[in-house]
Amino acid sequence: MQMNTPSRSTRSTIRLTRRGRIALIATGAVVAGAAVAVPLLTLGEEEDARPEALVIPEGRRASQVYEAVDKALALPAGTTGKSLGKARLKLPADAEGNPEGYLFPATYPLDDKTTPEKLLRAMVDAANREFNGAPVAAGAERNAMNVYQAVTIASIVQAEAATEADMGKVARVVFNRLERGMPLQMDSTLKYALNRSTLNTTEDDTKIDSPYNSYQRMGLPPTPIANPGSAAMRAAINPTPGDWLYFVTVKPGDTRFTADHEEHQRNVAEFNENRREAPSKGASHQKSSPGTAPART
Repeated sequence: MQMNTPSRSTRSTIRLTRRGRIALIATGAVVAGAAVAVPLLTLGEEEDARPEALVIPEGRRASQVYEAVDKALALPAGTTGKSLGKARLKLPADAEGNPEGYLFPATYPLDDKTTPEKLLRAMVDAANREFNGAPVAAGAERNAMNVYQAVTIASIVQAEAATEADMGKVARVVFNRLERGMPLQMDSTLKYALNRSTLNTTEDDTKIDSPYNSYQRMGLPPTPIANPGSAAMRAAINPTPGDWLYFVTVKPGDTRFTADHEEHQRNVAEFNENRREAPSKGASHQKSSPGTAPART
């Protein structure tokens, strides 16, 4: 694969950062919409003030969103997750009550009457507005899938693509492998099963018994693995034309797609060499899928 009014004129919001941490950020007027990158606000005298908005960036898991809501509303850990049963979320039947994929990344205003249930409903309502329109439905049908499956593919695309420009190609790899009866072998689904976000995937990891282990299980995972944004959804229903079956981000800014397994193996070898040489901080942003640790067909 992401409330007392501050005394200063600049409003503050809580942002779930790339690594799932919570940090205060400075922004202007708060409106519902796609989450955007904004400067970090140094924690100071306003650290204990209740923020006016919660920003959920693209690609955060439901568990991370729950944690962010708990912290934003100063609630005991686990409160938001336990509120699902009474939130009355309007989820598709295929979701079976699990909102993963439907907690839409956006900026959500907060006030003294905000509750976890209200926030979760706002997120799901935003996802339904985004996903249930005619363009998405038509795009899903054009690719022989339903909308929930499209959201699942979008969540993989969101987690795997190094850049927005790569999203369409990643989506095409997913479709090509499904059409050929190949396992997806996406590290992002495996990490979801393991509930972690680290780069390394080991041989033992690929053997775990989980419906999210796309090294062992065929087809899509049973649910989305994160909450995708609009760009990832567009890629899922409009994949870039191509015959690619493999990709790996050899180094930041250099993602290589190919249909040739031997070429992919060479790219993976270069990726692994760069990972050994690069500082761990820099390497953490590299993407490696499908099946690059170890690479396999």
